[in-house]
Amino acid sequence: MSDHAHAFAHAPLPPPANDAASFTITELAQGFNVTPRAIRFYEDNGLIAPERQGQNRVYSRRDRARLAWILRAKNVGFSLAEIREMIDLYDIGDGRVKQRRVTLEKCRNRILALTEQRTDIDATIAELQSFCAVVETQLLEGPH
Repeated sequence: MSDHAHAFAHAPLPPPANDAASFTITELAQGFNVTPRAIRFYEDNGLIAPERQGQNRVYSRRDRARLAWILRAKNVGFSLAEIREMIDLYDIGDGRVKQRRVTLEKCRNRILALTEQRTDIDATIAELQSFCAVVETQLLEGPH
């Protein structure tokens, strides 16, 4: 399992400050090592929905958990559309069964795509190494 896949499956949430029930954007940004702008981006895209208290955003534990999930999914290469599809299944009331099935299918498809890319990259590296060897030999033999 790659480091990214391992992080997606097993990375714990950063601990909340004092077992808080709500969080500011600054607390979340610091806790997840992201910018407030990144958090607002996910909010603008409907992936998290903090409450408003005047001009301030107030994030719940649910928002915090969703943000952790979003960041893990992003870290392993899922698109915003894929993340939205998976995260929106959380609330359908089936104990997250469908969400887990869809996520598992998407993860397996991502693994297949990455494995194919790795095969292509390995073949390209081998070809480049062969080409370098030919050019180096030509350099050692001198001009013809």
